[in-house]
Amino acid sequence: MGRYQRAFGQYIRQLRNQRDYRQERLALECGIHATYLSGIERGIRNPSLKIIRALAIGLGVAVSELFD
Repeated sequence: MGRYQRAFGQYIRQLRNQRDYRQERLALECGIHATYLSGIERGIRNPSLKIIRALAIGLGVAVSELFD
């Protein structure tokens, strides 16, 4: 797993926790399975741009914020 994937996943988890969302809730809002979201957060999944956009919408942030 790559350094950037881990950092991205950690940031997604941080934003999710700040909003007090469970993985299941965010996954449902994004149209993905909770186990896939778990893989993203652990840095073992490499999400597509479509999934990244869905995560941004689900978290209420701009896509660009996910890469700062």
